[in-house]
Amino acid sequence: MIENESYVQELKTSLAKVSSPLKAKASERYFPSGINCLGVNASDIKSVITNFHKLHNELTANQVLFISESLLYKAQYSEEVMLAFGLINKFVKKYYNDDLLLRFEFWLENYASNWSLVDDLCIKTIYQFLLTRPHLIEQTQHWVYSEVSWCRRASNVVWVKFINRKIGKSTYCLDKKLIFKNCDTLLNDPDEYVQKSIGWLLKVTSVHHEKDVATYIESNYKRMTRATIRYAIEKMPAGIRKRLLLLS
Repeated sequence: MIENESYVQELKTSLAKVSSPLKAKASERYFPSGINCLGVNASDIKSVITNFHKLHNELTANQVLFISESLLYKAQYSEEVMLAFGLINKFVKKYYNDDLLLRFEFWLENYASNWSLVDDLCIKTIYQFLLTRPHLIEQTQHWVYSEVSWCRRASNVVWVKFINRKIGKSTYCLDKKLIFKNCDTLLNDPDEYVQKSIGWLLKVTSVHHEKDVATYIESNYKRMTRATIRYAIEKMPAGIRKRLLLLS
C-alpha cells in the first residue's frame, strides 16, 4: 500500500510538470459547466503513461490496476482521472478477468465527472477490453438504469464501436433491437450529455441501418431534442437529413 502511494505521487508529479495555465484555459472552453482542470493535454497524459511503464516495466497487470485505483481515489483533477483510466490500457486485452467490467461501472459512477472522461474510458480502455471479450458487450445494457448520468451516457458510448466490428476472422454485429431499446429507455433523460450520446449511437448505427434509424426518428421525434436528431442524422444523405430535421 505504501509502495502504491509512492507511484501515485510520482504520477501526480509527472502531470504537474507538464501542466500549464494556457492548456488549462484551452481545455475549460469545452466544459461550460466547469471542470477542475490541471492544464495537461491528451498527448501529455499519453507520454506520462508511456514513461511510467518504461521506468517500471517490472510491475504486473494487477499491480498497475491497484495503482490506477489508488490514483483514482486520490485524484483532484480531471487529468489525473484520465491518466488512471489509461494506465491499464496496455494490459486490458490479455490480462484481468471478466469482473473488470464491474470495476469499470464503479469507475463511471464514482470517478467520471465530465463527458470527456466517460468517452475516454469507453472508447479506449473498455473498447480494448471488450474486443477480446465480445460476450460481455451486451452486459453493459443495464447501465441505462444507473442513478449516475455519466454511467447512463456510457451505456451508449460503449457501444458506438461495436455496431459492426471486425474481431479476428469474424464480424461482430450488435443487435439493433438492443440499440433502439437503449434509446427508448433514455429518450426522456433530462441530462444533455445523455441525450447527445443517444444521437451519437444512432449516428453510427445509421451507417449500417439507415432506414431503421430514419424510421426510429420519425416515430420518436416528439420525444427527441433537436440536438439529438442533428447528431443522429449527420451521416445520412442530404435529402433524408432535411426531411428529418423538418420534423423537429
